[in-house]
Amino acid sequence: MIENSFWNNLAQPIIGLAPMDGVTDAVFRAITARHGRPDISFTEFTPVDRIVRGHDPEFSDLRYSEIERPVIAQVFGTDPDSFYRVAHLIGELGFDGIDINMGCPSKTISGAGAGAGLIRTPERAREILRRTREGIRDWAAGQEIDQIGLPPSVAEDIRRAKTRWFGHDVGDTMKTSRQPIPVSLKTRLGYDRIVIDDWIPALLSEAPAAITLHGRTLAQRYRGDADWDAIARAAEIARDSGTLILGNGDIRSTATAVRRIRETGVNGVLIGRAAMGNPWIFKACDSIRSAVRTGEAPLAPSVSTAEKLAVALEHAELFDRTRGERSFRIVRKFLSSYCRGFENASELRQRLIRVDTLQELEAILQPVVCA
Repeated sequence: MIENSFWNNLAQPIIGLAPMDGVTDAVFRAITARHGRPDISFTEFTPVDRIVRGHDPEFSDLRYSEIERPVIAQVFGTDPDSFYRVAHLIGELGFDGIDINMGCPSKTISGAGAGAGLIRTPERAREILRRTREGIRDWAAGQEIDQIGLPPSVAEDIRRAKTRWFGHDVGDTMKTSRQPIPVSLKTRLGYDRIVIDDWIPALLSEAPAAITLHGRTLAQRYRGDADWDAIARAAEIARDSGTLILGNGDIRSTATAVRRIRETGVNGVLIGRAAMGNPWIFKACDSIRSAVRTGEAPLAPSVSTAEKLAVALEHAELFDRTRGERSFRIVRKFLSSYCRGFENASELRQRLIRVDTLQELEAILQPVVCA
């Protein structure tokens, strides 16, 4: 049975921010929410084993802010019982949903049977979905996390994390408002060949709330063009199942989003790389929906150079405030993505990818922003 969840209340077609490892951290998602407002967003994927063993007491990869809602925690792994336990933690942390990564093409991850490796073991994939849902059900029914075999410190780690994230302890509120959260997943067309005629029905048998389908096989990784004909076939297979199908891959503009939705009949799309340095693309969500209905061209938000660079500086300032032990150099890749589409952008980009501190960045950008 499909959960009655926020997924059912989203305007369609859904336009969301795709999860990207090393990109969609809490800072990136917050900036995107402030300046674009995607319909949904996902955390970077996090290994369930590390969570359940208490190896990340900061829950650093799962940090989020209220402005992102609805926000979904994406996790990966191979052990169904670990997913059962993680479902409790995701519920306790206040997420709107949990998404299982069945599409990562990394050799290390897929070779261990996780990510896209699960395409080769559909029964294990189904068991992971079942156990995740069972974990959510038991958590919503009141089962405490100290009853499911987690390290004793985890409950306190969760309380501290929520206090840091939100500025107060929301534990008591969570205990009195436990509601089941939906399970979704993100996957690919196949392992080394397209197998959606078998793979999609296997997933649908466990009634996930939504399936995001990246239009390539694992073997392709990110090479070649995404196969939207195959995504259209998956959408047809899932029609009337109650499970939403979202397409992903090579959505580089609002016009591309409209064309792919109209051609395939998907319930929405996730935008990934095109959102880097361009949170404003999500300001066009309503325009995209309108264009899908009418066939007219969607609006492409116009952003001045000064605004682009002001948000680049805002991004770096938020990163600097929350980075902990992470090097400031990590933010360079984000800064360079804002330098597109204006005069001397390439020259400025070369300067930004060499900054080591926020002060250096401010000295470069503030004269431009304030001009």
